[in-house]
Amino acid sequence: MDDPRWLDEHELAAWRGFITAATLLERRLDQQLKEEAGLSHAQYEILVRLSEAPGGELRMTGLADLLLTSKSGLTYQVGQLEKAGLVRRRSCPSDVRGVFAVLTDAGRERLRAAAPGHVALVRELFIDVLDGDQLAALAGSLGTVGRRLREGERGR
Repeated sequence: MDDPRWLDEHELAAWRGFITAATLLERRLDQQLKEEAGLSHAQYEILVRLSEAPGGELRMTGLADLLLTSKSGLTYQVGQLEKAGLVRRRSCPSDVRGVFAVLTDAGRERLRAAAPGHVALVRELFIDVLDGDQLAALAGSLGTVGRRLREGERGR
């Protein structure tokens, strides 16, 4: 077996910087949403994706793919949103195994109320600390990594 290609100083700094920033950003966003809107960051993202979908509904499998989460994790989160009256589930008429998550009026209103604070914090902690060149480089770089990872997932 070949020796691993250890990370050099610059590679290690990039990796650790990414892990630190991603972890702290997720923690702060989750905290803000829980305090101000009574939602976890995962629940907020579910509401966002449903609000962007035609008719405010998506098949659960498609929603899980969009959110890059497991079906069981999504089922739990949608269940919590359903208990709160923010989402409802309905059966797929063409496939007895299929289930749709549907955004309710209350869910749309909760999202509308939560979005300004969430976007302000995303801007404060992430967007506004980078200049245009940094933001473009980061978007391109993370886009490349994301595409490669998605291709790997499809090959499994």
